[in-house]
Amino acid sequence: MTESGVSAAAGANPWAARTVTVGQDGVVRCAWGVEGDPPYRAYHDAEWGRPSRDGRHLFEMLVLEGAQAGLSWSTILRKREGYRRAFAGFDVAAVAAFGEEDVARLLADPGIVRNRRKVESAIASARVVLALAESGETLPDLLWRFVNGAPIDRRPGTLGEIPAETSESRSMSRELMRRGFRFVGPTICYAFMQATGMVNDHLTGCAAGEEIRAAAR
Repeated sequence: MTESGVSAAAGANPWAARTVTVGQDGVVRCAWGVEGDPPYRAYHDAEWGRPSRDGRHLFEMLVLEGAQAGLSWSTILRKREGYRRAFAGFDVAAVAAFGEEDVARLLADPGIVRNRRKVESAIASARVVLALAESGETLPDLLWRFVNGAPIDRRPGTLGEIPAETSESRSMSRELMRRGFRFVGPTICYAFMQATGMVNDHLTGCAAGEEIRAAAR
């Protein structure tokens, strides 16, 4: 696993050959969606890979993907409600106005990842998003341009076919860093793209992936 998505391509990862798996409920899922805990399965079924053009949700996922760096995604999912409380429901204007007192509050909050660089990154990113809005550009417009406005449907057969990064995520990473975002390396950006449906990396045969594909027709 990497970030909020999956990449088993590197090395002799035992997950690389995994395909879809039938859960106890009879639903066919990507193997990681079956074998994770209930919140992980719910995330796989209801959110991962589903196209999002909601600015607040996209900002939330940028923050959470950055927070996940070096940790497991299940850790972030367990802290997600804590993040929503701590970061004003991911209201960009509110987070952009956070000051040193807020940073100190956040670093004392066990409901989030208490890492100063990641906390300050979230605030800096909010300020970038606010500046975009003030210049007439929206966060969804900025992010979706890297896939030309339409989701990429990759249809991988095994987890090993899913890359850790792509040319699109590298382009996104370069531009976001240029704009002032932090914790937006190409691997994080690709996981973000998977999470927000810019890429559908559900394995062929996965019920959620097929539902997403059907909705796009």
